[in-house]
Order: sequence, then C-alpha cells, then structure tokens
Amino acid sequence: MTPEQDDFLRSERRGVFVTLRRNGRPQLSNIAYFFDGRSVRISVTDGRAKTRNARRDPRVSLHVTDGSFGRYVVAEGVATVSAPVASLRDTTSMELEDVYRGVAGEHPDWDEFHRAMLDDRRAVIGFMPEHVYGTV
Repeated sequence: MTPEQDDFLRSERRGVFVTLRRNGRPQLSNIAYFFDGRSVRISVTDGRAKTRNARRDPRVSLHVTDGSFGRYVVAEGVATVSAPVASLRDTTSMELEDVYRGVAGEHPDWDEFHRAMLDDRRAVIGFMPEHVYGTV
C-alpha cells in the first residue's frame, strides 16, 4: 500500500463492502468502516448476508471513493468474523466500541451503546489489506 492509499483509507469512513455469495456472485453492502493503518474493521449484525458470506468464504474487498468519484481505493484481504456480542462489555463489545470511536467519535452513552450491541447481536468483521489498488 502506498502512503497515499493509506492516507485515503484513513480519511474516508464509508465504502462498499464486498463478500462472495455461495454461487460466486458478489454481495455488496454500503458500510461505515474504521481503518487504523493496519486493519479495516466494520460493525455487522450476526445473521446478515455479509456476515454469513464472510464466515463461509473470507475473501473480501472494500471499495472506497471520495465525493468527486474520481479518486478511489480498493482493499482486498481475508476476513475474520468475531463472535457476536454475548454480554455487556465482552471482548466483541469492546472492539465495537473501538470501531465506533474510529468512525464517529465518542458516543453520548456508552452503557446504552453496549446494550444495543448485545440486543442487535453485533459482531466485527476485520481484515488486513493484502492487495490495494486505485487512483488517489
């Protein structure tokens, strides 16, 4: 990854996440993500298509563009999917807090946040970009 690609992924927060369906066709989802310079992480709901697909076939891609639609980066890698949140402030819940901070900053009520993550059966999909390309 070039320094420009790294900066671009760090500066944006929204993209299109791509997983592979059982039939091999892509499944695309608009998502908010956090890139810390090492790995991309997103919050997902357990049981949704992208979560099921990433567990079955961990090859994923993230397409990120800016407002001009002229600059873009695609990051490809092999995903890991956490267990869904099982209790307040468990490992997954705390990782979701970190992802939220990276995307949106501080939450006004972290207790409420953790309860919502538990109720929604949230998990984290993460991957380290192995192949990156685009025009920035």
